[in-house]
Amino acid sequence: MSELEFAADDSLAGFRLHRLELYNWGTFHNRVWVLPLEGRNGLLTGDIGSGKSTVVDAINTLLVPPGRVAFNRAAGGDRKERDLRSYVQGYFRSERTIEGATSRPVALRERGSHTVILAVFRNSGFNQTVTIAQVLWQKETQGQPARFYLVADRDLSIRGEFSGFGADLATLRRRLRELPGTEPIFDTFTAYSAAFRRRFGLKSEQALMLFHQTVSMKAVGNLTEFVREHMLEPFDVDSRIQALLHHFDDLNRAHEAVLRAKDQITRLSQIEEHLKRHTEVTERETHLRFCREGLRAYFANLRSELLEQRIRRLKGEEEKHSEKRRTLEETEAREQSERDRLRQAIAENGGDRLDQLATERRDVESEKAKRLRRHDEYRQLAMELDIPDPRDDEQFARNRQRITDDLVALQQQEDTLQNRLTEQGVEIEGLRRQHATVADEVTSLRSRRSNIDAGQIAIRRRLCEDLQLPEEDLPFAGELLQVRTGEEQWEGAIERVLRSFGLSLLVPADHYAAVSEWVDRTNLRGRLVYFRVRPEERSWEMEPDADSLIAKLDIKPDSPLRPWLQDQLRERFDYTCCESMEVFRRVSRALTRAGQIKGSPHRHEKDDRYRLDDRSRYILGWRNDAKIKVLEQRLTEIEGEMADRGAAYSEVQAAQRKTQETRQRLYRLQAIGEYQEIHWAPLASRIESIEQEMRTLQASSDVLQTLTDHLHTVEGRLRVNREALDTTREQMAIVTERLEIARQRLVEDQKEVESSPHSPARLAAAIDPYRQEALGDQVITPESADNRQQDLRDWLQGRIDAELKTLQRLRERITQDMQDFRRDYPAETQEMDASVEAGDEFLALLQRLRDDDLPGFEERFKTLLNEN
Repeated sequence: MSELEFAADDSLAGFRLHRLELYNWGTFHNRVWVLPLEGRNGLLTGDIGSGKSTVVDAINTLLVPPGRVAFNRAAGGDRKERDLRSYVQGYFRSERTIEGATSRPVALRERGSHTVILAVFRNSGFNQTVTIAQVLWQKETQGQPARFYLVADRDLSIRGEFSGFGADLATLRRRLRELPGTEPIFDTFTAYSAAFRRRFGLKSEQALMLFHQTVSMKAVGNLTEFVREHMLEPFDVDSRIQALLHHFDDLNRAHEAVLRAKDQITRLSQIEEHLKRHTEVTERETHLRFCREGLRAYFANLRSELLEQRIRRLKGEEEKHSEKRRTLEETEAREQSERDRLRQAIAENGGDRLDQLATERRDVESEKAKRLRRHDEYRQLAMELDIPDPRDDEQFARNRQRITDDLVALQQQEDTLQNRLTEQGVEIEGLRRQHATVADEVTSLRSRRSNIDAGQIAIRRRLCEDLQLPEEDLPFAGELLQVRTGEEQWEGAIERVLRSFGLSLLVPADHYAAVSEWVDRTNLRGRLVYFRVRPEERSWEMEPDADSLIAKLDIKPDSPLRPWLQDQLRERFDYTCCESMEVFRRVSRALTRAGQIKGSPHRHEKDDRYRLDDRSRYILGWRNDAKIKVLEQRLTEIEGEMADRGAAYSEVQAAQRKTQETRQRLYRLQAIGEYQEIHWAPLASRIESIEQEMRTLQASSDVLQTLTDHLHTVEGRLRVNREALDTTREQMAIVTERLEIARQRLVEDQKEVESSPHSPARLAAAIDPYRQEALGDQVITPESADNRQQDLRDWLQGRIDAELKTLQRLRERITQDMQDFRRDYPAETQEMDASVEAGDEFLALLQRLRDDDLPGFEERFKTLLNEN
């Protein structure tokens, strides 16, 4: 046996039919019919009409090109007797029509049913299996059935892979496409035939045609003609020449493909560079956001370290003050013992009367000091209020009456000032709201190109986000219309006429159902008008008059809604722009530059609630530079008005504060209810008499004087010691309070650090460089940490805002480059979106182009074109 032989028995060598399966083919109806040949020869016998030719035609349908199959030839039938449609629908008899003049076939199956022909071939020598199959169905009432083809390098069956999918053949296609060892589904016989012939080793279709002729042959008339026609390959000189021409065309197309690939690589490389830049900026912006979100934990950790240092220092101070307090308390105890001993000795030497006089003097001096303070307070307040200083009870009573009258007048004045303050506050708040509204509008306009009001833009954004639709699919009419250059004198009037229509949302028919349901179930918090735009034929066939409003408008050229807008403008806004009132009165639908509208011969309208040239209300156009400029000027004007109102408000506040201060002084004067409270002169006389008596008693005893002097010395030392002790206790209380506050704040900061999902080391590594850049060498204390945190947050937010603007510019550039690329190369980008999110698809295309390296073959293609 040769080394190249694989099977012991060559009787089944090569690919041989192992099994044939039919489903809904001819009269084989409604179940799978299997012919198990197992690769051996078979004899198909049966009565007339039993289906022998039907099986042969099924094999021919699997292997022979559709245009070359002759059905029922194995039975000697006429070529027109059977066709593919008769097999798919299962014609089994004919019946006469109602008129009786003609007959029509009767089918076993309805038009929606499908047919499957499947054959399994095996090469036992190489242990190879190939399954080929066709699925056919009748799509239309007339014409031939539709079909698709399958080639698989495995054993398939109708029951296993071609059933249980319902009535949707698309589901069957998806299932078959996902099978392992299966080539893509073929829609043409040519590709299908090339696939199975490649596996069977058949170089051309000639062998298949020979098979078709022999399997259907009843007799051979001329053997020579049969061999020449079916067994020899023809040689066609014309086709060879055409092949050379096609070869040149192929080379030419290949060279064009090289140039095309060079341009694609250049443009995609630019997109790649922008995408890399976008990724870098996105990463920086994400890192900045991470730092901003981690500021609380970062500064909490920083403050914790500072607080721990402060706590250690305060503990040392607390211990030092505690030791000093103990020393002073011991000294105070000794001095108090000495003072008590001296007092006892003085009492024994006649000091009782002196004690009584001293006690009385202290009481009188205390009362005198109290009245004197009240007198000085009264005098100072009276001088500030221009009220006379009272010398007696009568003047004091007159002052009290005046104070009462002044309080009543001040209350009325304060009520008036409060009313003015309230009115001005309302005006300032109104200006603030107006400023915020205009500022929001400017911010919104800077983020887009249209002039539509921010409120309408917000409603559309919510709608598109909820329905996952791009905003450009749902434009406002005003975004697609603008007044032509040179017609600016009519801009205000046209804006007034088209304002309501311009603020209307245009909804293509594909999105109408989803949009209408969303609008119905959503609280818009505003008003929305939208039009359902259907792809109807244009009714605007004639150009508008030169004086028509429509002729003064431009419609965005690249908008797919342009025909619909032309129809709407023609139908609703074909106003004549009149230069004179004579023309205005003569035509049926007219518009003046002043904004007067004549909608019909009888109805006229002019709305001057807003100025005609107020650009802040303009909504037409796809550029908004002019509107932003007007709104920015309006912001400046509002800020000036707010400054003026604020100055006036401050003046009223100052007057109110002055009135309140005067009233508080009057209340303080009114609180002194009697003249006796400030009359201190009699008490001074009493003190003088007490001191005279004490001097007399002290002069009569030297021992008493010595003891008294010693007592004064001890009491002086006690006062000094008491003052030092009080100061030490106050300092210790302050230190203790600061220590407790520091401990509480340390606990709070530690909780903040522990609650952070990121470690302090990671936050420090990320934020420290930014802190140095933003704050420089500023010293941070526990008290200033919050302010420095806010400073660093503001700095980071500024960087984030700058990165977001850069991202927006990059996104717009990338999107524009992608749109231009898709426009120039629609075939390569049919399933690709023009968005940053689709960048991977563009980069994958670029990588495939680089891998193909077509530009590297440019010189070779030029040489082949020029020389060969």
